Amino acid sequence: MASDVQRRLSDHNAGRSPHTSKFFPWKLVTYVAFSNEQKARTFERYLKSGSGHAFARKRLW
Repeated sequence: MASDVQRRLSDHNAGRSPHTSKFFPWKLVTYVAFSNEQKARTFERYLKSGSGHAFARKRLW
């Protein structure tokens, strides 16, 4: 989740995130915008669940 998507992508590609640094370069494939932060957090939490992983594999990438 990020309010500045380009900066977040640049940070990942610059190796500033220890969790993603060994898998760069990253490219943006899907972008989902929400009207408020709570909806974004709820969706992000869902995507990290088992059914959310299945949804993302089938519908987002």
